[in-house]
Amino acid sequence: MAVATQSLEELCINSIRFLAIDAVEKAKSGHPGLPMGAAPMAFVLWDRFLKFNPKNPKWPNRDRFVLSAGHGCMLQYALLHLTGYDSVTLDDIKQFRQWGSRTPGHPENFETEGIEVTTGPLGQGIANGVGLAMAEAHLAARFNKPDAKIVDQYTYVILGDGCNMEGVSGEACSLAGHLGLGKLIALYDDNHISIDGSTDVSFTEDVSKRFEAYGWHVQHVENGNDDLAAIEKAIAAAKAVTDKPSMIKVTTTIGYGSPNKANTAGVHGAALGGDEVTATRQNLGWEYEPFTVPGDAVNHMRKAVERGANYEAEWNQTFANYKAKYPEEAAEFERLVKGELPQGWEKALPTYTAEDKPLATRKTSENTLNALAPVLPELIGGSADLTHSNLTLLKVSGDFQKGQYQNRNLRFGVREHGMGAICNGIALHTPGFIPYCATFLVFADYMRAAIRLSALSQAGVIYVMTHDSVALGEDGPTHQPVETIASLRAIPNLTVMRPADGNETSGAYKVAIENAAKHAPTLLALSRQALPQLAGSSIEGVTKGAYILSDSNGTPDIILIGTGSEVPLCVDAAKQLSAEGKKVRVVSMPSWEVFDAQSAEYRESVLPKAVTKRLAVEAASSFGWCRYLGSEGAMVSIERFGASAPDKVVLAKFGYTVDNVVAKAKELLG
Repeated sequence: MAVATQSLEELCINSIRFLAIDAVEKAKSGHPGLPMGAAPMAFVLWDRFLKFNPKNPKWPNRDRFVLSAGHGCMLQYALLHLTGYDSVTLDDIKQFRQWGSRTPGHPENFETEGIEVTTGPLGQGIANGVGLAMAEAHLAARFNKPDAKIVDQYTYVILGDGCNMEGVSGEACSLAGHLGLGKLIALYDDNHISIDGSTDVSFTEDVSKRFEAYGWHVQHVENGNDDLAAIEKAIAAAKAVTDKPSMIKVTTTIGYGSPNKANTAGVHGAALGGDEVTATRQNLGWEYEPFTVPGDAVNHMRKAVERGANYEAEWNQTFANYKAKYPEEAAEFERLVKGELPQGWEKALPTYTAEDKPLATRKTSENTLNALAPVLPELIGGSADLTHSNLTLLKVSGDFQKGQYQNRNLRFGVREHGMGAICNGIALHTPGFIPYCATFLVFADYMRAAIRLSALSQAGVIYVMTHDSVALGEDGPTHQPVETIASLRAIPNLTVMRPADGNETSGAYKVAIENAAKHAPTLLALSRQALPQLAGSSIEGVTKGAYILSDSNGTPDIILIGTGSEVPLCVDAAKQLSAEGKKVRVVSMPSWEVFDAQSAEYRESVLPKAVTKRLAVEAASSFGWCRYLGSEGAMVSIERFGASAPDKVVLAKFGYTVDNVVAKAKELLG
């Protein structure tokens, strides 16, 4: 085939392919196969359907595009460059996978304008897409009027075999079908190849029937390599189905155009190699030098800039009319888009006195959520089928269900991993959204990948984790988190908090809401058992991460450091030690991360270096506590799995009694 015989569409598609081929070849690293095979469907989608403005990537009413098969990210980088995004220049493409580049090895939303969500761990992107579609449905139900539609977006996802193999995609897509998310359209790159070779070795199910069973509208484009008309027809048909999400299986050839490596695992995750690049150029009639895009292809793809400006101008006029008719709703919409918190929201946080009755912190969490819900309409969330254990129901709202998308209580079912990934999508859809999700703390392990991606991709999700220690009792070691808190504290950019009572729970939510507004996640670990309201506890103290709850006159002999449900033990032990003439300071430390962010002067005022006798008390592993205990410190901790028995028995057997804390303190004091 000579260059002159290629149609304009072929020029554009091959431009996508060869930008990917050349970038991967230069980097000697990457995944060229997916961009080569998926270029036709991506071209049709971006050229004929996707509504976006390259010169304003954050335009609120844009369609969302997610490349769930994030290893094929050169497909997206090529599209961003060709359609005129300033975030991906030709030099950026030449710096694919290099230090400091805007074209990292998987799409990162915090690195590259035009990337909506971070993908790469397979299945996360399609689950994020479900969250994006839920956010769109909620916004539309809240703000659209019969005579003014200001929210009208589609979420498009390209996913691969690996995404469909990962369980998180099944969790999220099952929920999407139940909810009838008609503006979610997934294009499945059905190329039958994964890293191990043909999917025949491990993945032979009928994906279409599975999605039909989920309640999706399903189509099949049998020739995704050449039949652009069929791809276009299928996307148009999917858009016409408004009461179901749509999955279009597009059968393609991975590495299309490569004479020797197409349809093999060899083109999945490695550069083609110089000889094969040359052979592919010859096979596809591509006579251009590396990183050269023919002018006709550039001119056509860059029409997206004018289209995008027109889309936004039309929407701006629609919004201006809306604002004139509905000024209050318009102001609220603008606040959400800007990610600004309402003035004075924190005044709604509940406070408690020492005379108030003991409550589990899961209960004070419920009180706080319901106090905040009326003043924070952006707060939306729910539980993984544990609503009445996690106590996360917002009483001011009904359930978010098909046809009732204006409601704020999300019913995730027993789908922890999908729940976390969906909440990431909600958080990343609109800056002002504050999604929360809940389960037992031990089941954070079921959703750890999503929690990690919240922290990585700057998604302001609040994780409400109850039953946070061995004190949950009879359910036994499978349900009792021991190492969980330590492992979560190891995740960068994740704030982990164990509040000790009602005031501290309110303080934890203050931190979490402010973190969400700064696009950072927070995890609250809450007790099942009732805890006393402590004298001296405060919201303000929690915002420092650790603070002096009670103190001695003069320099203390020993500092007792507690977190969460163990703080009352420290308080009672301090009283007994003080009665025996010891000078004791009690420090409540609900959050390591928040405390570590304080000034050196503040940290010294709470934990002075001169006081080397320190005893930490936490019903969990001691891992990591050495940073606060020094060489002379000690800890009451658990270094094994838990046990099944009533909560008071379990706590006593593991040493969580006032007598044991006093004895450990005396050992330290010598």
